[in-house]
Amino acid sequence: MCSLVNRNLQRLRIRCCPVGEARERTRRPSQELPAEQKAVALLPEFVRLESESPTGGARLTPQPFSPITNPTVAALPSKQIAIDLTYNPEVIGLESIAIEEKIVPAAPLHPRPLLPSRVAIIGNYLPRRCGIATFTTDLCDAIHAEYDATELLALPVNDTPEGYSYPARIRFELAQDELSSYRQAADFLNFSNIDLVCLQHEYGIFGGPSGSHILELLRRLHMPVVTTLHTVLREPNADQRMVMEEIAALSDRLIVMSRQSSEILQEVFHVPISKIDLIPHGIPDLPFIDPNFYKDGFGTEGKDVLLTFGLLSPNKGLENVIQALPVILKHHPNVVYMISGVTHPHVLRHEGEKYRRHLHNLSKELGVESQVIFLNRFVSPEELVELIGAADIYITPYRHKGQVVSGTLTYALSAGKAIISTPYLHAMELLDGERGVLVPFDDPASIAAKTIELLDNDTARHAMRKRAYLYTRDMVWHRVAQQYMGSFERVYNERLQKPRATFSAQNTEKALDLLPPINLDHLSRMTDQTGIVEHAIFVVPNYPEGYATDDNARALIVAVQLEDFAGTAAKETADLASRYLAFLWLAYDPVTRRFRNCLSYDRQWQEPEASEDSHGRALWGLGTVLGRSSNSGLRGAAGRLFELAFPSALEFKSPRACAFALLGLLEYLEAFPGDRAALNAADSLANRLLDAYRATRTDKWRWFEDELAYSNARLPQALIRAGTRSGNNAMLAAGLEALDWLSAVHRCGAKGHFVPVGSHGFYSKSTEKARFDQQPVEACAAVSACLQAYRVTGEDRWRKEAWCAFNWFLGDNDLQIALYDPATGGCRDGLHPDRANQNQGAESTLSFLMALLEMRQLEESGATNNNP
Repeated sequence: MCSLVNRNLQRLRIRCCPVGEARERTRRPSQELPAEQKAVALLPEFVRLESESPTGGARLTPQPFSPITNPTVAALPSKQIAIDLTYNPEVIGLESIAIEEKIVPAAPLHPRPLLPSRVAIIGNYLPRRCGIATFTTDLCDAIHAEYDATELLALPVNDTPEGYSYPARIRFELAQDELSSYRQAADFLNFSNIDLVCLQHEYGIFGGPSGSHILELLRRLHMPVVTTLHTVLREPNADQRMVMEEIAALSDRLIVMSRQSSEILQEVFHVPISKIDLIPHGIPDLPFIDPNFYKDGFGTEGKDVLLTFGLLSPNKGLENVIQALPVILKHHPNVVYMISGVTHPHVLRHEGEKYRRHLHNLSKELGVESQVIFLNRFVSPEELVELIGAADIYITPYRHKGQVVSGTLTYALSAGKAIISTPYLHAMELLDGERGVLVPFDDPASIAAKTIELLDNDTARHAMRKRAYLYTRDMVWHRVAQQYMGSFERVYNERLQKPRATFSAQNTEKALDLLPPINLDHLSRMTDQTGIVEHAIFVVPNYPEGYATDDNARALIVAVQLEDFAGTAAKETADLASRYLAFLWLAYDPVTRRFRNCLSYDRQWQEPEASEDSHGRALWGLGTVLGRSSNSGLRGAAGRLFELAFPSALEFKSPRACAFALLGLLEYLEAFPGDRAALNAADSLANRLLDAYRATRTDKWRWFEDELAYSNARLPQALIRAGTRSGNNAMLAAGLEALDWLSAVHRCGAKGHFVPVGSHGFYSKSTEKARFDQQPVEACAAVSACLQAYRVTGEDRWRKEAWCAFNWFLGDNDLQIALYDPATGGCRDGLHPDRANQNQGAESTLSFLMALLEMRQLEESGATNNNP
C-alpha cells in the first residue's frame, strides 16, 4: 500500500481562462473531496456537462468554457502557475490577465487508482492526410508531453493497401475494409496489456456500412473504452443510428467537442449526460500576432488576406467566397483570397480534381483569378502557423448546418483571427459572444457585406480577435491532454464504484454451478526442484521473483488434499508433497525458531525472519500432513518440524496468524487428540481469537479486528472448528455470527454475487469497503469457512454461500470473467476494476485448487451436488 501525504494546494481564480487539471499521480498533488461529492468533481468544471458544485452548491448550467464575466475556480499544482499568452507586444497589446491566489487547506487523501500506464488510441494518423489523422497525432503528442510516464500506442486505419510510412508509435495497422483486421487488432490490444483504449470515431474512416466494422473490434476488447465523437448526426440513417448506439453502449465514456453534440447524443441517441464529457478540439498554442508579420512568406505583403484552409470538397462552399470577391474588391482592391489544402483523398479517388477545376474556372469567369491563391499542398504544422498568422479574416463558408466539429475553425479562433462563417452547429457555438460573425448558407452577398464591414473597422476587427484568442486559452493542446487524462481517470473511478462487464465477457458462456475436472498441469509447471515459484508471467514461471514459504505451505495442503483424488497420479502427488515439505524444512531457522518467507531463485533468503502469518501458514501445512496424509514418510518429516515450530505461535499478536496456526493444530489433533501440549496451544489460540472478537465486536461491526484485510474467512473458520472440537458453544456461536456478517459484506447488493474485500484499501470501521483488486485467496477462504459452517450446522444456506464464492472463480463476479483457466489448470491473479490479471501465480492457482478439492470432497461425501 502506498502512503499518501496531505499537501496544501493553491486554487486560482482566473477571470479569462479557467484551467481544468487532470489529477496526475506521478507529478501533481491531488485534493480529495468528501465521498458524496467525488463523482461530480473528478473532472474540470467545464468538462462536466451537468454542473454540480464540488462543494455541494446548487446545480448550474455552465458555458462550455467560462466567459470572462463568469470566473471559475480551478485547481492548479502548487508553485506551478503558467499561462502562456505569446504575442508580439510591439504590434498588438493584450490587457493583463487578473489572477487572484487563495490558499485552501488540503483535505485528507484516500487511496485512489493510478492513471492508465498504457493507452492505445485508434484513429487515422499522419502522414495520412485527413483531419482525423492530424487530430490523433496532435492528441498523442500532447498526452505524451504532459504524461511521459504513460505509454501511448496508436492504431491507424489504412485506406490503401500500401499503407503509410508511420512513426514508431504505430504498433498495429488496420485495413479499412477487412473485417478480420479489426478482430486481429482487438486480439493485439487484449494481448498487449493495454489499460484503456481511446477511439477517434468518424463514420467514413472505418469499413462496413456506416463504418460498422469498428464494432467488431470494440465487442472483443477486455479493457475500458473512451470514444471521441467527431461527428454526431441529428438525422442519422438506419445504419448510422445502429453504429452510434452500439458505440455508445460499448464505450465507458463519450467525448464530444461541442455542446450541440452533447444535446444530440441525449435527444437522438438517448445517451445519459453522466456518460458524456465535453472537451474542446485541441489547438496549437499560437501567438497573438499582427498578420503582416507572416505575409511576406506567401507573397501577400501589403494585402488584406482572406483565408480558408483544409481538405477541399464540394461541401466546403468555397465558390460562395469567390462569388463574393467582385463586390469586396470594389471597396478593398488589395484583398486576396488564399485557399490552402489538397483535395480530400476520398473525393480525389472518385472525382479527381473536378471541384478544384470548378473553383479555378469560376475565378476566371468572374475576373478575380489574380486575387485567388491556391496552395495545393498539405502544409506542415510549422507552415500552418505561418499560414493562419498571415490571415486578416478567416472564412468557413461550409454548406451543411449539421457539422458539429470543425478543426480548422478552432485553429483559426486560437490564433485570434477575425472570422466569418456560415451557421453550422460548431460555428454557432464557438463564435457566440461576438467572437465572429455568421452569414447565411450559400449567400455570397452576405459574405461580401461582412467582409467589407470588418475591413472598414479595424477597431471592431481587433476586438473580435482578442475575444476569440482569450476564449481559446483552455483549448490549447496541453490543456486538452489534461482533460483527456481526467476523463480516463474518471473511467477508472467509475469502474471502482460501478464495475462494468465488457461486451465479450457478457456474451461468453460460463460453466457456473459445475465443478471442473482436477487439472494439475499448471501446478506442475510452477514447481521445480526447490518448490513452487511464487509468481508467473501469464502462464510461465517468473523465476527472478523466487519462492515464498506462504505458497509452499499452501501447496503442501493441496498436495495432501490430492491424496483422496490422485488415483493413477499418486506418485506425482507424493513427489510434489515431498518437495513442498522440503521447502518448509529449508525455511525453518532453528536459531530464531521461526520460518523465513522469501527465497530468491539462487536460494538466498531475503529476510532473517518472516511474518507471523507465514509461520502460521507453515504450521497449517504441517498439521494437514499429520492429520490427513497416509504417507508415513511425509508424516514423520512433518511431525518433527511441527514439534519444533508450534510453540512460537503462542507468542503471536496477529489474530489472522493465530487462526492459521490454530487450523494447523486442529488438523494435527485429528490424528493425535491426546497431545496435551497441542491441546493447550489450540485452546490458548482459540480463546485469543474469541477475546479479540468480543473486544472489537459491535452491532454494526461483527469482527475480530477494526479492519477486514486478506484471508478474512479463515478467522471465523478457525473459531467454528475450535468451538466444535471443544464443545464450546460460545466460541461456535461467535464464529458463525462473524461468518454470517462477513458473508453479507461479500455479497453484491444488486446482483447477489460474491464480491470480496478489495486489496486496494481493504475495509475498516472508518473507511468504505474497497471493491478492487479482488483476490482468489478471499474466495478460497470463503468456500472453506462456509463448508465448515455447513458441516457443523447442516444449514443449506452455508452450502449455497460456498457455491456463491466458488462461482466467483468461474465468472459469476463483477466483470463476468472466469478466473480459472481450464486450458492450463491455473487461476488468474485476480480482478482489477477493468479486467482480470492475466498472470497465473502460485497463490491464485493454489487458492482455486484448494477450493475445488474441498467442494469435491463434500460432493463425493454425498452432502452436496452440482446444483446449489
